[in-house]
Parts: sequence; structure tokens; C-alpha cells
Amino acid sequence: MSLSIPFNQLVRPREVVRQFTPNWFTATMGTGILALALGLLPGHLPVIARLAESLWWFNMVLFALCSILYGARWVFYFDEARRIFGHGTMCMFFGAIPMGLITIVNGFIAFGIAHWGDAAVRIAADLWWLDAVMALACGWGVPFLMFTRQDHALERMTGVWLLPIVAAEVTAGSAGLIIPHLGATAEARTMLFIGYGLWATSVLPALGILVILFLRLVLHKLPGPDMAVTSWLALGPLGTGALGLLTLGEAAGHALTGEAGATLASAAHGVGVIGAAILWGYGLWWWVIAMLATAYHLRDGLPFNMGWWGFTFPLGVYSVATLDLGAETGLAMYTVLGSVFVVLLAGFWTLVTLRTLPGVYDGRLFDAPCLSQETGLRGPVLASIA
Repeated sequence: MSLSIPFNQLVRPREVVRQFTPNWFTATMGTGILALALGLLPGHLPVIARLAESLWWFNMVLFALCSILYGARWVFYFDEARRIFGHGTMCMFFGAIPMGLITIVNGFIAFGIAHWGDAAVRIAADLWWLDAVMALACGWGVPFLMFTRQDHALERMTGVWLLPIVAAEVTAGSAGLIIPHLGATAEARTMLFIGYGLWATSVLPALGILVILFLRLVLHKLPGPDMAVTSWLALGPLGTGALGLLTLGEAAGHALTGEAGATLASAAHGVGVIGAAILWGYGLWWWVIAMLATAYHLRDGLPFNMGWWGFTFPLGVYSVATLDLGAETGLAMYTVLGSVFVVLLAGFWTLVTLRTLPGVYDGRLFDAPCLSQETGLRGPVLASIA
């Protein structure tokens, strides 16, 4: 008996809401990071700048639409929506919500200041505090559910485990972009040290997960084709970890005052550059592994699913970190490699978007796994076709 859901049911608005899951926010993550990465390309071509800002505007609309649909699911299908807490894969995508939002926050700094001045900074700062709370809730709440309610095994582990953990370090990196616009204020100093705390609550657990992921790959080989793209997710904590050290190190000089503050700021800047270079090197190893794993699976074909958005955000933050390292060190190799990564990112984003749109149109991508029999749960649509 097939458990596939008829498309003619899914295209109805009610079924779109019922089947809407937080993995759709990965599309906002990928779109947002592409906008930010394009804005950092050397040369500052006006056409690229306009494209980057247009993507940011589009991403705000996309994030709002995803928020409305997912919020509606909790309002109208609460009993079914809460089943996600027991699903060992879909629950991880809660981390995509604050990560998608933070790309919009960063856009207020990158693009909004030119339009609204200090008001854009205030909006970014207020949204940042909200995002920090959401990221911490994911970073603590989802692992606790893993420990207490969900069924996991080493052979089924993938890079998806990183998603709820990484959200906090993405928020930490954003703090470094906002702080210089706040000046040497109490809020800036508080945001700086909370940013370092967020970085630690995310990067350090993520490094532990990467060790386990390496062991899982050695013992149980690559995941199946349907989860092949998860190999790219390892770039996420390393790219955002490097970027967080760079941006917070740069921001320390703006937030800290006095002789003692200047000493701390100088140390933060130096540690940021060296630490980012180390994490970048580790990320390069995982980038090559991800490329090899993708090429390996391409021999038999990669089935398209929403997981393909995993091609975008991890590579995007790694690209931005690479370009930032180039700006900090003056080394052309970082700038050239960063530009190459952004071009690759743009290609992935275009490919995944073109594959996503038909699935949205015919409804095949609106499918909540937590309603399937995988978790022993049974939703009304599945019951009706049994």
C-alpha cells in the first residue's frame, strides 16, 4: 500500500496549511544568505547590488508567508502540528526559523540603513533580541526532546542534527554586524558578550556533533540518496563559527571603551581572525567531502526534495566568512575563493528554486512526515487512502 498523498488534495489551501512544516524556512535561509553574499562581492557592481537588495525584499515576503502558513497550522491543526515534537528529523527544522529570520535582520543593516537610517538599526536590534530567544529555545529544547521523546540511532544520524544547534551561532554573528551601529552603549556591550555566549552554546556542541557524524560515516557509510544533501550541513557551524568570531572581534572595538576595553577589543580582534582561519580550514575539509559525496550519489541520481535547500545556506555562510577573511587579512586567496563560492551558491540557489516551484504548484512538496506511519501516527489524509 502506498502512503503517497494525492496531489489534488494537497493543492487545496487547507491541505497546504495542514501539511506545512518548518523545513520550508530553509528556503528563506538560502534566499537570505544569497542576498547577503551577493552584496559582499568585490567590485560592488550596481546591478549585483540591486539584485541582492531585491532578493532581500523577496525574502521578507517569503518569510512572512511561511510564518503565516505555519502559524495557521498550529491554530487550525494543533493536535497534528504538535506531533512534530516526536519526529526525529522534522523537529530539527525548528532551527531554520530563527536562522531564516536572522538573514532578514542582517539585511536591515546591509540594505535598510540606506533607506531608513537609524530606524533600520533599531528594527534590526529589536528583531535580534527576539531571534536570540528563539535560537536558544531551539538549541536547548530540541536536544532535550532528542534525549527524552524521540527515537534515534547512530546509523540514522545525518547532518540535520546540527540545525537546532547552529541557530545560536548564526545569531551571534549577526550581533557583530549590529553593534558598530549602536555605538559604545550599554546595549552594545551587552549584545557583544551575549553574542560570545551564543557562539559558545552553539559552536562547541556542533563540533562534538561533527565528531559523531564522522564516526557515523565511517561505520555506516554515506546516507541514502534522499538524505545525500545533508553532507553540506557540516559547513554551517564552521562557516558561521568563523563569521561570528570575525564580526564580534570587529565589533568589540566599537562597544568597549577605556584602556581596559581597548585591550580586550584588540585581543578579540586578533583571536577572531586566527580562530576564523582555523575554522575555515576545517570547513574546507568538509566542503571537499560534501562535493565528493554529492558526486558519488549523482551516479545513480539524486531525488529532489526540500532537503536540497541544504545546498544553499551552509555554503552561503562559508562564502561570507571567506570573503570577510579576505577583507581582514588582505589575502587575495580568500577573496577569490569566496567569490567562487558565491557563484556556486548562486547556481545552487537557481537550481533548487527551479526545482521547488513545480513542486509548490502541483502540491507534491507539501508533505508532513510527522503525519505518516513512520512515527506510528496517522493523519486524516493517510487514513482516508488506507
